[in-house]
Formats: sequence, structure tokens, C-alpha cells
Amino acid sequence: MTAALHLREPAVLVLEDGRTFTGRSYGSRGETVGEAVFCTAMTGYQETLTDPSYHRQVVVMTAPHVGNTGWNDEDDESSRIWVSGYVVRDPALRPSSWRSQRSLEDELVTQGVVGICDIDTRALTRHLRERGAMRVGIFSGEDARMPSAHLLERVTAAPAMAGASLAQEVSTDEAYVVEAVGERRFTVAAIDLGIKAMTPHQMAQRGIEVHVLPATSTFEDINAIDGLDGVFFSNGPGDPSAADHEVGVLRETLAAGIPFFGICFGNQLLGRALGFGTFKLKYGHRGINQPVMDRRTRKVEVTAHNHGFAVDAPLDKDTETEFGTASVSHVCLNDDVVEGLELRSASGELTAFSVQYHPEAAAGPHDAAYLFDRFVDLLQQQTTSEGANA
Repeated sequence: MTAALHLREPAVLVLEDGRTFTGRSYGSRGETVGEAVFCTAMTGYQETLTDPSYHRQVVVMTAPHVGNTGWNDEDDESSRIWVSGYVVRDPALRPSSWRSQRSLEDELVTQGVVGICDIDTRALTRHLRERGAMRVGIFSGEDARMPSAHLLERVTAAPAMAGASLAQEVSTDEAYVVEAVGERRFTVAAIDLGIKAMTPHQMAQRGIEVHVLPATSTFEDINAIDGLDGVFFSNGPGDPSAADHEVGVLRETLAAGIPFFGICFGNQLLGRALGFGTFKLKYGHRGINQPVMDRRTRKVEVTAHNHGFAVDAPLDKDTETEFGTASVSHVCLNDDVVEGLELRSASGELTAFSVQYHPEAAAGPHDAAYLFDRFVDLLQQQTTSEGANA
């Protein structure tokens, strides 16, 4: 018998401002706490759950029906589920996909992920939009029967996301290499701050040999890679203001003139390396349907997002930095949040760039896949320049 057919026990969701939702247990039974965030994706829940950027977060799905396509062994973006808890309105009674190998709920039970269902996720999402992302707890079984004041104490005792340094908790312990598909054209060091599997895959498809390094790596570790052509910083969880080590490594990379590409957390760290501040968004951007404009081409892309922090950089002017001229390259059309940065030399050549969203799009639309091609162009530009100067 699958988990979906088990008798569901009462469960309760408690927000740190005291608002409470009652429902039924979903997935593993017990207690979990984290930051409550909502995801607007209609599909791709498996990739969402296995995205390390969701570490220490309780994800609320705005789509009403979740679990319809089950779970398979091919679509994971990392080695495990990273969310702290999962909230859905109507879980699927059974999966319906030829690729499904088991139900979503079975996988949640296997990996010990506590969830809740049969609650008004629309009301919960509206509350988070009005009040902002906040700490939350899900309690089922015996825990759900405890006094509400006691449950609220457990929620407020949980650490806040602001100030949290989490990249090293989700990063790889050992370096590994993703080989280029076909002829190797370039070699890149990718700092794993919570990298998704599709990212090095996208680079490998373009002839890049990707050396994935732990978040604790130093500039010396990067520079020790034979034939290094560029550096990449991945997505990841936590507050960029707490990532001083990673910012220091990136500043050394920029000073050395090594081509750089960053996504999501990597965009925030590039912002800090260039002297910009970062701030926590009220409720963040999470989903695979967020409109972004490339300010250079004026093209509007529908993109995949998962971030609760953003870069504080001016939209109306360039900024001179010690590494060159920085500008905002992409902007979110919903709220004018910075979604990308560019760094150019005195001669106007691109030397580094980043985006706040996910061009690897797992899950999500493929509108932004061109950014990996832009990275290839940057690497080729650097190689050509070095050859001309040799």
C-alpha cells in the first residue's frame, strides 16, 4: 500500500506571527521548522524539492494539485530532497506518468520530509505576500496535539534566514569533474554553493570540462586547475551578506582577469564583490514563470527563480569599480528587482556577468539557455585575446 492510501493524521501549520492552519499529514509524520516560502510553479516539483537552494525552507506550492507525475530516478537535481517541509492543498491519489517509479509521498516518507495537505494554500500564500516570508513549523501525530503556545515557541526558536551562512552545508565535500561532451573546448572551475545537476550538464554540452569544487575552495585551489579558462559560481541557499569567504575568492578571480559567470547566489556574490549591497526580499521570487528583461537586447524571458535576497545596484546608471564598469543587465518586470549584472573593461569588453535566475531551467522554460552560450563566447574572447598577446 502506498503512503497516499494511508489514513491521514491531523496536522497543524504554525507561522511565527501566530497564524495557524489545520490540515492532514502528508509525507513523513513528526515536526519540522524552517522559513515559509511559496513556489508558483505548476510543474517540476521533483526538481524543486531536490534543489539545494531550498535548504532550511518549508515550500508552499501554489498549484492546487501536486504529485500527479509521481517520482522517478532521473529528474533529481542533487542527491537528496533539501526542503525542510512541504505544503500542498490536494495531493494526487496516485501518480499518472509512464516515467513514474513511485509516488511523491512515498519519496517524502523515505527521505523523512514532514508535510501537510488539505489546507487553504491560497490563503497561506496571500498571508506570506502581505506579511513576508517568516519562520514556520509543521506538526503532525502527537506533536499536533500540543498546546498552540508551545508549538509557537518551537517555531520562534528556529534560526532566521537573515544572516545564515548555508552554502557549505549543501556543497560537495570532494571535487569532481563533469567531462565535456565531444571535443573539450574550455576548462572551467565551478564553485558548488548548492549547484543543480543540470548546470554542469548544460556547460558540458557546449564543450566545457567542468571542475566542481567545494564552497570552501580558495583562489589557489581554482588556479591550480590545469588549463583554467573561466570560473563559475552556482546557486545556493543563505544570506549573501554572510558569505565573506566566497566573496573574497571572487574578488581575487576578478582581479586576476579570469572570465566569470554566476547564477542566483553567484549573482548576489558578484554584486558584493563589486561593492554593491544586498537585501532580503519581502517574500522572494520562486517559480518557473517569472518575467525578466535583458536590457541589452530588450528581449523578455520567462524564467525560473528561487531567491529570497537581491542585489542593491542602480538601474539608471553604470558604476565604476576597481575591476571595471558594472551595470545592471537584467531586471524583473514584476518589481524592478536586479536580475543580472555585467562587468566590462576600460575598452568595453565583457569580463564577467551573472543572472539572478536559473538559465539551466530544471524545471522551467528554456528562454535563458543562451546565457551558457554567452559564457562560451566570453571564454572564447579571452582565449583569442591571450593568443593575440602571446
